[in-house]
Amino acid sequence: MKLAPTLSQKIPASALPQSEAEILAWLRLARSRRVGPSTFIRLLREHGNAEAALAALPQVASQAGAKSYAACSGAQANTELEAGFKAGAELLCLGTAEYPPHLALIPDPPPVLWAIGDTSLAHRPAAGLVGARNASSLGQRMARILAEELGAAGYVITSGLARGVDTAAHFASLETGTIAVLAGGVDVVYPRENKALWQQITHQGLVVSEAPIGTAPQARHFPKRNRIISGISLGIVVIEGAAKSGSLITARNALDQGREVMAVPGSPLDPRATGCNMLLRDGAGLVRSGADVIEYLESAAQGVFALPAPATEVLQPMPAPPISTPKPAEIPASLMSLLSTAPIPEDTLIRESGLPTPKAMELIFDLEMTGEITRHPGGMLSLAQ
Repeated sequence: MKLAPTLSQKIPASALPQSEAEILAWLRLARSRRVGPSTFIRLLREHGNAEAALAALPQVASQAGAKSYAACSGAQANTELEAGFKAGAELLCLGTAEYPPHLALIPDPPPVLWAIGDTSLAHRPAAGLVGARNASSLGQRMARILAEELGAAGYVITSGLARGVDTAAHFASLETGTIAVLAGGVDVVYPRENKALWQQITHQGLVVSEAPIGTAPQARHFPKRNRIISGISLGIVVIEGAAKSGSLITARNALDQGREVMAVPGSPLDPRATGCNMLLRDGAGLVRSGADVIEYLESAAQGVFALPAPATEVLQPMPAPPISTPKPAEIPASLMSLLSTAPIPEDTLIRESGLPTPKAMELIFDLEMTGEITRHPGGMLSLAQ
């Protein structure tokens, strides 16, 4: 698949920032009110560089009906730059060599990205793994398997650092390459429980965000975040996702961007599989293993990246990366008291524990990982003997 040229490829070379003053002007333009990605690119093309675009912006805004318009100030942009550098982040500007090349091809690429970690990962072929925050044990296991197999085949794993599928995918790809795309600032960890994982990714992988440094994520930020996950990736795999979920938004973004869309099938009786099954019904690629994903992505990489080595040569078992698990004292007594060597339905365990369903499922997964409980056919759980 060879993507058609987009506006981002038509930024004049003279507009690319070379000095500190030009970088500051670039950031000011990107942070000014009513300047989205498309408007940013259009202003650069019409005025030649960020400084000239900033000078013309008040008049442009006035013609568009905005009264008393003021662009982002130099002091505000400078404060953000200083905060970013203090956080150990690097500013990536659209059109420069450091910017993720595949992301630059989407219709609305972020004018700037803050990045912490190894930026070369964004220049390698990537596969996005997304899914439910309250993912089942099987869903998280599938995420780990796919991440390990794709990582062994040379693909970087892209996801959103959320609970459930995202967390499992990131952990399993720490050694082979993982990119976490955040809805808030690159220095703001959400959810807080993933602080240790965020730290590992900043040292071994890459964390990126288009939001200003220090931005706390809000609901409206996540759809914008999702387009970056799919934009960096050659294709998206949805492992579990409800019919109206962020994972389905990411899949729609991927379709709009010309990316491959794939899904892991699930039980029609599980609401978390509804979105995946809908995607498959509508023509998404069916995924049973990493080999299925690689088959879909091989054609997508042509003309964009150098392909990894053939999967048949590198899909070897890999040792699972260490997964942070809670200490026994952190498992609530209300949950442990319901467990015995006699199997109990998982749904009953969650309901009677009195814990929020996502939290209970997370703790159950942790107990499985530490070998303290055993999963039986039919969704039954018991203490390990």
